[in-house]
Amino acid sequence: MQEFLEGLGALVGWGNSLTWGGIGGIWWLGILITALLPAGLYFTWRTGFVQFRGFRQMLRVMGHSFRKEHDDSVSSFQAFATSAAARVGTGNIAGVAVAITAGGPGAVFWMWVVAMLGMATSLIENILAQTYKEQGEVAGTFRGGPAYYIDKGLGKRWKWLSIVFSICLIICFGFFFNAVQSNAMAEAIHAAWGVNPLLMGFVIAVLASLIVFGGIKSIGRFAGIVVPIMALCYLAIATFVILTNIPRIPEVFALIFSNAFGVQEAGAGAFGAVVANGIKRGLFSNEAGMGSSPNVGAAADVKHPVVQGYVQMASVFLDTMLICSATASIILLSNVELSGVVEGVTLTQSALASEVGSWGNSFIAIALIFFAFTSIIANYYYAETNIFYLWHTRTSIFCYRVLYIGFILFGAWVAWSGREDNFQLLWNLADMSMGFMASANLLAILLLSGVAVRVFADYEAQLKQGVKEPVFDARRHHIPGIEPDVWGGGPHIPGEHAGEIHPRHTRARKR
Repeated sequence: MQEFLEGLGALVGWGNSLTWGGIGGIWWLGILITALLPAGLYFTWRTGFVQFRGFRQMLRVMGHSFRKEHDDSVSSFQAFATSAAARVGTGNIAGVAVAITAGGPGAVFWMWVVAMLGMATSLIENILAQTYKEQGEVAGTFRGGPAYYIDKGLGKRWKWLSIVFSICLIICFGFFFNAVQSNAMAEAIHAAWGVNPLLMGFVIAVLASLIVFGGIKSIGRFAGIVVPIMALCYLAIATFVILTNIPRIPEVFALIFSNAFGVQEAGAGAFGAVVANGIKRGLFSNEAGMGSSPNVGAAADVKHPVVQGYVQMASVFLDTMLICSATASIILLSNVELSGVVEGVTLTQSALASEVGSWGNSFIAIALIFFAFTSIIANYYYAETNIFYLWHTRTSIFCYRVLYIGFILFGAWVAWSGREDNFQLLWNLADMSMGFMASANLLAILLLSGVAVRVFADYEAQLKQGVKEPVFDARRHHIPGIEPDVWGGGPHIPGEHAGEIHPRHTRARKR
């Protein structure tokens, strides 16, 4: 078994070199390192710096996100909570710690950069997911995501890309990310209370199955309750640590910024390692540009695609600018040595325990249980949507569910084995699959950015005309590939104006 894992590790190392850099020792020679930030800058420019000037509108949209058009549909907030459930996970606790130990405190700065640019990227990909979504199996429900907008928006010539994306997402979210999450949960619980990691793996698998097999409505309800509570509790304890260390705040910021540009190296913090680890862990955490959140963003029942784009922007902000920053503050304000001997969730536990006492270990363990478990729940739906796109058979869904449970157990086994190389292999597997998946999605949203910008311009034009809740009608834009029964279709009707309500939003639901 160990020989197989060593061989797998060599293959995964090559894959990560291709997507994340490190080819020939040149850290920036990787698909995502060279494409992710420029793409975020491009989307920021095309949307007029929406993450800054549209911040107030984002909050306003969030205030109305609880409403939905049909009883059986998923509300905008439930889609937000589900995507936040996937984002707010191991990356926010263990991932930040890994970034700091591997790249130094400066990696936090690059996580911030990825998040701020990623807000615009997330807006674009979720606008596309909503624009090209299709009716689900139940009236008032929808399915969509990158596989769908690649297929419908780019046409038959790019069918291969939608298939590649779907396969990469299934491997990434359905398998490796779930193994990472269950590994972190099992380790945290073992460190806090000495529970056997394998036993925890079985418990996690059973509980997850009870929720996810109920479908997106069950997942959305669960996430809508748990995510706000867990986020507020975690931010509250981080705020306490910050308030008790206010005199040291300028020192921590100085450390982050000086290390971010190689002025002050720390740990493995040569400039390339700082940037690469910040971008990797930032993308792992907020998922902007990966093509993951659009899978659930498309499920929301909203009147205009841009509404869900704004909501998913808020999810990126919550994930990195608030929760990841909270973890970084706990670690950097503590007196724990960033030597690399203690890393991952154990570092975060040790850091909080040094500030609040021994109960800090248990608090992080509990927080991670909720963070990672909700991620496992949301990850299931992401992969199921793409299984549905590729095969649409009961047999394929059944096989996926078996493998889904198997990888949860695999992550717990890695924690039980106690081998550092197994832990690193698990993270590398997640990085590699995420890298190929994000590369496919970035190419697609760059090619379709013109459509997203047109839809975004329609929303802003209606706001300028005084329409409080803009409504999208595809007949005004002649965008090929849009489902007629979702946004309206057919030829443009003279005399229609921006903001006119389409019949889908006025008819009563048949009972």
